[in-house]
Amino acid sequence: QVQLVESGGGLVQAGGSLRLSCAASGRAFRNYSMGWFRQAPGKERDFVASISWSGGTTFYADSVKGRFTISRDNAENTVYLQMNSLKSEDTAVYYCAADLLRVGSRRVDEYDAWGQGTQVTVSS
Repeated sequence: QVQLVESGGGLVQAGGSLRLSCAASGRAFRNYSMGWFRQAPGKERDFVASISWSGGTTFYADSVKGRFTISRDNAENTVYLQMNSLKSEDTAVYYCAADLLRVGSRRVDEYDAWGQGTQVTVSS
């Protein structure tokens, strides 16, 4: 099973940008579609974006469409989430996840492996 470690979170002002990274190790990274989820305090973990094995297909939650971009580098075993025009409602712990069987799933229970999360705080 793949192991995932997120980085790149932090404190940013509204309207600013951050780029999250998720480094994978273990089983072949290129076999997995990848997703980003987020969880705000007291709320459920929500889908943000996902990307296919090749990187050719991406999916986004409506709340981030046009502001966030997911990408991957299979040579570096890394998936990224570029976040622009950040809003206070984007504040959450962000998790990356790996799915061996599906592409574009938005369900938490369909992902096989998870990172530990990275905190993103957007100040207004």
